[in-house]
Amino acid sequence: MSEWKNVTVLGTGVLGSQIAYQTAYSGFDVVAFDIDATVLDEARQRFTGLARTYVEQVDGAADGKADEALARVSYSSDLAEAVKDADLVIEAIPENFDIKKDTYTRLGEVAPPKTIFATNSSTLLPSSLMEFTGRPEKFLALHFANQVWIHNTAEVMGTEKTDPKVYQEVADFASAIGMVPIEIKKEKAGYLLNSLLVPFLGAAGELVADGIAEPEMIDKTWKIATGAPHGPFEIYDVVGLTTAYNISSAGGPKQQEFARYLKENYIDEGKLGVATGEGFYKYPRDAT
Repeated sequence: MSEWKNVTVLGTGVLGSQIAYQTAYSGFDVVAFDIDATVLDEARQRFTGLARTYVEQVDGAADGKADEALARVSYSSDLAEAVKDADLVIEAIPENFDIKKDTYTRLGEVAPPKTIFATNSSTLLPSSLMEFTGRPEKFLALHFANQVWIHNTAEVMGTEKTDPKVYQEVADFASAIGMVPIEIKKEKAGYLLNSLLVPFLGAAGELVADGIAEPEMIDKTWKIATGAPHGPFEIYDVVGLTTAYNISSAGGPKQQEFARYLKENYIDEGKLGVATGEGFYKYPRDAT
């Protein structure tokens, strides 16, 4: 890992951008890949917002380090070009199996033999994707929490085919970018974080879908009664309501009902959470 210099991040959504910026902030050269120029223009704005956030919230960032990180990020919508020098590719594209399958099939064809692939998927096990990579021994999961500069965990989870040396290199990389590597011994749907978080958020969604209470009251109850800094619907806004919708749509009847609620009341109105300035709550447009 000590020789790694170049990292490519596939996907410039909320978390993909955070992963890419934190990696650049830690001294690596980063290519941010997404599907077209329009999406990449939005990504540039998101990265600029992240730089401002780091200046406000991260010690030392105001001394020019935040701007230096921006200078280490380049942008591409050409997959082969984006990964041509990559030591590591971190995939943070939508939680859709078919999209990921297609991406890894193409990625395996164009990436150099040296390149290690890591998925940030929060719902799909790496073993379900490994054969599409063409290099299962160099593939594993590296799962980040939102707001990586504050919640700096990185869950490392391999498959039975992951080379132990690759696993350790990726865990070392996580440390090198300021994360705390959470080494998971075997595959588990939901990893550690989401095994705890998803049932909590699902219960909140069911309360709304059943008409028991409004999101604001549920959040207030949780925060007052437990002392937690955020309620479930504040967390949903940070995660992004599109991600919440995709996960809920694949759940049971109650979760599917919540997915319909999200789509009709928020997603169809362009209210996708913090990233768009409004979800269950309203936010400054540059909030990250």
